[in-house]
Amino acid sequence: MPRRESAGLVMYRRRDGALEVLLAHPGGPFWQARDAGAWTIPKGGLDEGEAPLDAAIREFHEETGFDGCPPYVPLGQITQKSGKVVHAWAFDGTCDPAALVSVEATIEWPPRSGRHIAVPEVDRVQFFTIPAARSVINPAQAALLDRLVTLVGG
Repeated sequence: MPRRESAGLVMYRRRDGALEVLLAHPGGPFWQARDAGAWTIPKGGLDEGEAPLDAAIREFHEETGFDGCPPYVPLGQITQKSGKVVHAWAFDGTCDPAALVSVEATIEWPPRSGRHIAVPEVDRVQFFTIPAARSVINPAQAALLDRLVTLVGG
């Protein structure tokens, strides 16, 4: 079985002296009422032969409508509970979360019903301080926050 991989970008900024990161909340009815552990860095799968950084830049734009801005600081990779490997980079930037524009995905809902609905891949984005981000991010991705703080300072 091939290794499942995805790649993403972490937009960070400083607001009133505090480091903040932009996190994404998955769209669709399964995630609608979930908060703690549901938020993620904007990320997605690699296309065949695609370099992870290229995939991260593409996926960030597809999921948020925002563009990344080099230089991209490598945060390495983590492995999520599902076994998926996530490659990540960070960049200094800002955006208006209300201007989110996400691509849509088609899912079967309810599961095994035969009905398909279109949902945004990301239904909202928000800037979080590092402590607040730790309380909502996918637990495996918290290591990316630690690496970011080490690289750019908390």
